[in-house]
Amino acid sequence: MPDLHGLRGADLLFIGLLVISVVVAVVFAVRWDRLAQKARAYQLAEDQRVSTAQELKSAAEKRLSELDRRNGEERDDIRAEREAVIRRETLVAEREARVTEAQGAVDDRAARVDALEAEARARAAELDEAHEAAIRELERIGGLTRDKALAEVMGHAERDARLRASAVARDIEQEARATAERQASEIVVTAMQRLATDQTATSVVTAVDLPSEEMKGRIIGREGRNIRAFEQVTGVNVLIDDTPGSVLLSSFDPVRRETARIALEELVADGRIHPQRIEEAFERSRVTVDERIEAAAREALVSVGISDLHPDLIPVVGALRYRTSNGQNVLAHLVECGHLAGLIAAELGLDAAFCRRAAFLHDLGKAVTHEHEGSHALVGAELARRHGEHPDIVHAIEAHHNEVEPRTVEAVLVQIVDAISGSRPGARRESLEAYVHRLERLEEIATAHEGVERAFAVQAGRDVRVMVSPTLLDDAQAAALARQIAKEISEELTFPGQIRVTVVRESRAVEIAS
Repeated sequence: MPDLHGLRGADLLFIGLLVISVVVAVVFAVRWDRLAQKARAYQLAEDQRVSTAQELKSAAEKRLSELDRRNGEERDDIRAEREAVIRRETLVAEREARVTEAQGAVDDRAARVDALEAEARARAAELDEAHEAAIRELERIGGLTRDKALAEVMGHAERDARLRASAVARDIEQEARATAERQASEIVVTAMQRLATDQTATSVVTAVDLPSEEMKGRIIGREGRNIRAFEQVTGVNVLIDDTPGSVLLSSFDPVRRETARIALEELVADGRIHPQRIEEAFERSRVTVDERIEAAAREALVSVGISDLHPDLIPVVGALRYRTSNGQNVLAHLVECGHLAGLIAAELGLDAAFCRRAAFLHDLGKAVTHEHEGSHALVGAELARRHGEHPDIVHAIEAHHNEVEPRTVEAVLVQIVDAISGSRPGARRESLEAYVHRLERLEEIATAHEGVERAFAVQAGRDVRVMVSPTLLDDAQAAALARQIAKEISEELTFPGQIRVTVVRESRAVEIAS
């Protein structure tokens, strides 16, 4: 240890500076380390802010892309709505013009009527004066007043009326004696039936409610592609008019019309309408209608007390729910005939259950007549025979229109109840049945040709659309087929106006990417 007292002042100063330098160096090193830590923390925070900014930028770009896509879709919807509004405004303007023209015609006619009324009143006054003058002249010439002449004329008229009334009463009495037995039979049958059912003729138009007028534009689709696809798939004509909140489905076939109604209601509820969705909805609606057909058959069978019908006949019976005969629902007609037969059989001491079964099945062939040759009575009898029905029931079915001579009491009873149910006032309408038969025959003529897959009679029978297989017929053969079908329709059917035959040949190529 050196002696500090022996050191010089310069040495002490040097040592002091050295110590200060060391202290300053230590302090500077500590502060530099703290600054370095702060710099690293700041750099880390800056890196995190840059990463967050990049993520926000990416999210903003995705959001802008989504907004651009939605704006494009909204612009397309707005354009479609604008076109629909323009069409409606055009229709309204045309209707207003027609109303204005009609109002002018009505005003002109009213003016002419007023002039004619004035002329008629003047003419009537002249005739009254001439009539009074003629009466006064007749009274002067004949020496009788008006009252005396009237009393004499009335006396002659009364005697003549009494004579005519006596002759009419005598004729009525003679006719009553001649027809007493027939009238008594009718009264007995009316008393025995003890049954009253409501019958309504089916319509060829079904209305479908819409949630808004905008939905009509979606049903039509861009350039009408949706409505064309719907009519092609379902075979039903879609009528879109000025009726607010609804569209109409028109088809003579009630099964097809009901299937189209269910499909359209599903599409309207979903809101997404395009050709592929239309085909999917139509297939689902066909399944629904099949289920309803089976349910209707089972309900009718329970109503008439039949529990052992062959399972293959149940869909045939259910299909009659959507069939009409002269405007009368066939399934309701069969249920009514079954009840009538049971009541009359009980009065006559016959087997009520057996007669009820025969009467219920007598029009079975109307569900398959278009698929088999022959009348519906013979077709229904053959169908019942193949499915194990009793021979007497088969005979009652084939004899209910006298195509086969009835040999049993049950067959005669089926004829009676069929006539009672069909002859009630308002039960049937011949014009509707003839119309439906003509439309069904149009489709039968078209489907009878080779290569035809489906055929639909639309536009109230003024348009027949024939779908052909593209693998069996080429374009030239399709054109020849259209001419052949049109020729056969002209030769076989009688119809007003013209019927257009459209043959559609469509090819589709489908591949699946995986």
